[in-house]
Amino acid sequence: MVYETGNRTVDDAVTRVLDGERLDRRDGLALIAQPVDALAAGADYVRTQLGDGTVDACSIVNAKAGNCAEDCGFCAQSVHFDTGIDNYGFLGPEKILEAAKRAERDGAQRFGIVVAEKGVSKEQRPDEWEEVLEAIRLVRDETDVEVDASLGILTDEEAAILAEEGLNHYNHNIETSPRYFPEIVQTHSFEDRVETLEVAKEAGMDLCAGVILGMGETPTDRVDAAMALQDIGISSLPVNILNPVEGTPMAERGLPDITTEEVVKTIAVYRLLHPEARVRLTGGREVNLDTDGQVAALEAGADGILTGDYLTTEGQSAADDLEIMEAAGLEPNTEANAFDPDEVKTRADDGTDPETAAGTAQSKSELQSDD
Repeated sequence: MVYETGNRTVDDAVTRVLDGERLDRRDGLALIAQPVDALAAGADYVRTQLGDGTVDACSIVNAKAGNCAEDCGFCAQSVHFDTGIDNYGFLGPEKILEAAKRAERDGAQRFGIVVAEKGVSKEQRPDEWEEVLEAIRLVRDETDVEVDASLGILTDEEAAILAEEGLNHYNHNIETSPRYFPEIVQTHSFEDRVETLEVAKEAGMDLCAGVILGMGETPTDRVDAAMALQDIGISSLPVNILNPVEGTPMAERGLPDITTEEVVKTIAVYRLLHPEARVRLTGGREVNLDTDGQVAALEAGADGILTGDYLTTEGQSAADDLEIMEAAGLEPNTEANAFDPDEVKTRADDGTDPETAAGTAQSKSELQSDD
């Protein structure tokens, strides 16, 4: 049976994707110009045919915050900008395990250890490197979640060690298109990011790499970013939406808010350009999208979220995320972590749910309380 939206461009793309064809840049540019309803419907149909009907939830911990030497214009953790965030060194393996157990309780399938620095260096900071490895081992051995990490630039040796320790996904976002990247970051290049992803992939890790929408990029830039990710080869594509933090260049530029339609269209195009990846709705979604908007993104082909808090800003509760999944007609993924969604909702309803899983609120209180 041929699925039809009534839009020739979308219908042709859907047919070709389901026939196993890889869409190209020309296709992406044509698709992002189509009406949102047809585009979302076509992308969602591809998800139903190639996906498993679940939403995969990941969670993160801000394992080392602030004082980063890089000048990424969206980042509150750069030493170049006065943003007033809490700075702290590496939390330590046991505290990272605590955060991982909260993520597990809240239904995350993956747990990411994130540090704010150019790269965790085995040679320059050997003690920190060993703590990172111990944290990976603890999360791997004492929880059911799959352990991921975002540790910056890697050497071949470091990547091989991380893969041997069982690191599942390596996260290193490309942020935007190659053309627009110099407008956002000056202290390293787009090619530097791609090289790190290639090193991680060569070592045997799956790749999680995505973008931030709403930084002044054009629709063409959004397509070009997706094409770059096609060339790299990823299995998880996080779509962040700028939540401008006071003191960062992105906040000072006074950029117009991105619309829900723009976000939904981009999600749909990314699904069609990356039909077998988890297209993941992540940071900034609660600020830029209301509940209906988040549901619409899931109904446009997204099948992953980042649940809990983000690196320096708070997110919404796991119970709220479960309700959004249900409203979109989807179920939470329980493949790695067979949690009980009803227990998550009950804790939220009776007021016994502690703070969220990630390292924002927690790291400012409980996670640092013993330092």
